[in-house]
Amino acid sequence: MATILIVDDEENASKMLAQALGSEGYDTLTASSGEEALRLCASKTVDLVLLDILMPGGIDGVETLTRLRQIKPQLNVVMMSAQKEIETAVKTMELGARRYLTKPSSIDEIVYAIEPFLELSRLSQENQALKEQIGTRDEMVGESVAMQQLRSQVSQVASSNLGVLITGENGTGKELVANAIHQQSQRSRKPLIRLNCAALPEELIESELFGHERGAFTGATVRRQGKFELADGSALFLDEIGDMSLKAQAKVLRVLEYGELERLGGTQTLHVDVRIIAATNKNLEREIEAERFRQDLYYRLSVVPITVPPLRDRTDDLPVLVKHFVERFHKDSARTPKVIDPSAIQLLQLYHWPGNIRELKNIVERLLIMVNQDVILPADVENVLPIPKTAPQSDTVAVAQENQFQTDKSLLEMVDDAEADLIRNALNTNNWNIKRTAEQLKIERSNFYKKLEKFNIKRPDDL
Repeated sequence: MATILIVDDEENASKMLAQALGSEGYDTLTASSGEEALRLCASKTVDLVLLDILMPGGIDGVETLTRLRQIKPQLNVVMMSAQKEIETAVKTMELGARRYLTKPSSIDEIVYAIEPFLELSRLSQENQALKEQIGTRDEMVGESVAMQQLRSQVSQVASSNLGVLITGENGTGKELVANAIHQQSQRSRKPLIRLNCAALPEELIESELFGHERGAFTGATVRRQGKFELADGSALFLDEIGDMSLKAQAKVLRVLEYGELERLGGTQTLHVDVRIIAATNKNLEREIEAERFRQDLYYRLSVVPITVPPLRDRTDDLPVLVKHFVERFHKDSARTPKVIDPSAIQLLQLYHWPGNIRELKNIVERLLIMVNQDVILPADVENVLPIPKTAPQSDTVAVAQENQFQTDKSLLEMVDDAEADLIRNALNTNNWNIKRTAEQLKIERSNFYKKLEKFNIKRPDDL
């Protein structure tokens, strides 16, 4: 919950305001002078300051504001004064104050004035945490053809204001792509606003998107801005948009077409400038056929479609992804550093990865936690990822599973033998057409050539 510092030499007024804000769910601190306010801001976590201008006996509100901006430039400060002085109000705004309120103001007026800044502060903190977690463009890890194409698409669409529709299976990193698009765009000065459409019930998603007026529905005790208002001048990431109700879709379409909306329970038309970046794991064309998604909204969203490839289609990237997750784990952990043996990584490359990057990250972290020795071996991978059971769709693995009790070879050796046989059979079937064979086996050609070299597979004429 946000912490608000109330600075006023009238202690009774501060106490009453603190109680009122506390009943609205905010944490509060009070200071009776500018000097005390500076000490509290230096020692406590404060999200917003309500600062009185006239405070005799010490530094006044204007000087306090100046010093606060010096020590915490991003701190939200809202000025309060019993006197309506336009010149003073203008001066404080020039010094960095967010708003200027005239005393006395009702609690509703105060909450309405401060809530947008608290929400933006929270979103900025979330964006910073996300940047530290997934980084920027360079954190789109991988050098496969598929990843190079994805990076190129991101760079091309980032500079425009066109809508973007990101599709891909769960766990492929659609939010990471959305973040990369925003960070490379001209709107990156403001935070990317996010909403997971699948995480909210139908009756709440409209309130989250468009905001609401006080009394719009049971529990709406204060006016609240929606995600579209908060994203004005920035971008809104609508994750899992395929789960949005048809009613909400119609309202989103109106914002996209006309740039305007009304809060729930309100009559005032608000104008916004928002770029939409949407994502889904569903086939929206099928959803349109089933009348669960609006065709006109689909055309608006999919001006620039981007598909994030599943991990099974870019296994060339798996070694560098594993290295990336190992380094991140060690950076955030006090555990003894470990390495994953290349032969163990080869075994990981044979898995189908239905959970994609998210599943790989979880498996790598599990290995780093559960394995006691410094080097993680194929046997350790087998303990956490029983490939024959979890990947029946792989013909290579199926052959290895048939033979695993008929030889003294390790699982990795059996899988290698079976994979080599499968590749030879596929090449013979396709008359040694490399391109056609790689496509049939769903392997990138560069990776296919590496496998030919690994298994010493050559054309019969070359022997």
